[in-house]
Amino acid sequence: MAVRIRLARHGKKKAPFYRLVVADSRSPRDGRFIELLGTYNPMTDPADIRVEEERAIHWLSKGALPSDTARALLRKTGVLDKFLSAKQGGGKSLDEPETETGE
Repeated sequence: MAVRIRLARHGKKKAPFYRLVVADSRSPRDGRFIELLGTYNPMTDPADIRVEEERAIHWLSKGALPSDTARALLRKTGVLDKFLSAKQGGGKSLDEPETETGE
């Protein structure tokens, strides 16, 4: 199953409101999704972007591919940069809690 992070459109005509969702790539744009990660309201000034960082990083680490627009939103909120820096660091896993070793 190919999992994508993408936007699902809601709201009225000419007043869009988007949800950032994790969905199977075969499901329709506004159809069934696996998990809701956040919201995006482009009608406010500045645009309102809310993302659950931990869950977004979790899905990115599982191999979910963001769409172009979702990637831009994740980059704007700093989630994508955190994921990429943790991935390049290599030492720590994003799903494991940090443990301190006492001396």
